Amino acid sequence: MAKVELKGIGKVYDGNVRAVDNANIVVEDQEFVVFVGPSGCGKSTTLRMVAGLEEITEGDLFIDGERMNDVPPKDRNIAMVFQNYALYPHMTVYDNMAFGLKIRKTDKKEIERRVNEAARILDIEKLLDRKPKALSGGQRQRVAVGRAIVRNPKVFLFDEPLSNLDAKLRVQMRAEISDLHNRLKATMIYVTHDQVEAMTMGDKIVVMKDGKVQQIGSPLYLYNHPINKFVAGFIGSPPMNFLTCKIVEKGGQIVADEGSFEIVPTADQQKILKNYIGKEVYFGIRPEDLSYQKTPASKNNMQMKVVVKEPLGAETHLILTTKTQQVIVRTSPDLVFQIGEAVNFQPLMEKAKFFDKDTELSICDDVKAE
Repeated sequence: MAKVELKGIGKVYDGNVRAVDNANIVVEDQEFVVFVGPSGCGKSTTLRMVAGLEEITEGDLFIDGERMNDVPPKDRNIAMVFQNYALYPHMTVYDNMAFGLKIRKTDKKEIERRVNEAARILDIEKLLDRKPKALSGGQRQRVAVGRAIVRNPKVFLFDEPLSNLDAKLRVQMRAEISDLHNRLKATMIYVTHDQVEAMTMGDKIVVMKDGKVQQIGSPLYLYNHPINKFVAGFIGSPPMNFLTCKIVEKGGQIVADEGSFEIVPTADQQKILKNYIGKEVYFGIRPEDLSYQKTPASKNNMQMKVVVKEPLGAETHLILTTKTQQVIVRTSPDLVFQIGEAVNFQPLMEKAKFFDKDTELSICDDVKAE
């Protein structure tokens, strides 16, 4: 397989519309890397530049050490799986999978061997004589993946391949693509707007926003050490809570004053927050890092009012309000709450984050961009 390197890659469309700005990304050999971000962030455009379907405006692209900027897509030895599957409706599954090999004048017996092997791996051997209209969405997706496998490419590219499937099938296909990666030991780049897909599938995640790479790292690293408020809010489900607080000094210690309650940061956090006395910051805490207190805690007690209950079976999500701000928490389904009830929660301060109000960068966490 191959290593993929993007060095200062940029894409500018007519009218000086910048879709991707100075992307520096390394995909190691046999690595599964996920590009994730909201719609319009530049992730699909970046993938299409790797594929050769979009011209690179700035920077250099290397695959297996060879500069690819001016190499046609057919000569890059990559295979792409599209969101809409892009199957030929008049061809059987076998012919759809074999088409690319026939164009390259591959030996007939070799085509048969590769197609049958891919069909076996994907458990679609019984579908080879059918046409796409006779297949379910999940089966069509397997055929599209199979068409990529038979190419035996250096790099697999996936452009939101599961977005047209229902929720249950997405979970199943997520597991199947991850298993496929483990079996093929292939280099794969996968684009999605779904951060759950990114967290569960990727060896490494590239978070993008407004055409710029925000942070690169393993799923758990990004979850535990987000570099800025955007990454913190995008990675994790439900998303991290952000409360605007004013940093003040009381009784010789630094306090984050929300208005309805006061939060005392850890000793390490206080050392940094001394520089923010008199200023507002964002206090970030994940829904799972807030613990219910039957009686008000003696320290860092957050008293809020229940406005929405969302029972999900294994857990319940509560939407709470302070005087002016909203918080979501994850609780046990055994706990009973009433709408309008005042409840007490305590944050796990070792997991809490603070972000600069102006730059939105993390200010109490030793994080790196990559």
